[in-house]
Amino acid sequence: MEKSNKRNKRKRRKGVVVSAKMDKTAVVQVYRTTQHPFYKRVIKKANKFKVHDENNELKEGDEVIIDETRPLSKEKRWRLVEKINKS
Repeated sequence: MEKSNKRNKRKRRKGVVVSAKMDKTAVVQVYRTTQHPFYKRVIKKANKFKVHDENNELKEGDEVIIDETRPLSKEKRWRLVEKINKS
């Protein structure tokens, strides 16, 4: 029996860089849509994730794809996969 590859079960998100002021860290905002439980309207919710950026290549406004990883610091649990668009 083959071992299950845990890397394939990691979450992947697409978002926009809102802050790149820290060293080797950027803050990425990810939007998702959900339905309001009572009013049934579609609403947009946002989450911010701290992302490991080894080469400090990200700038504010860049569109990126991030991947879940092991804890790298107190709040940093995501790593940069690729940069889609430049700001």
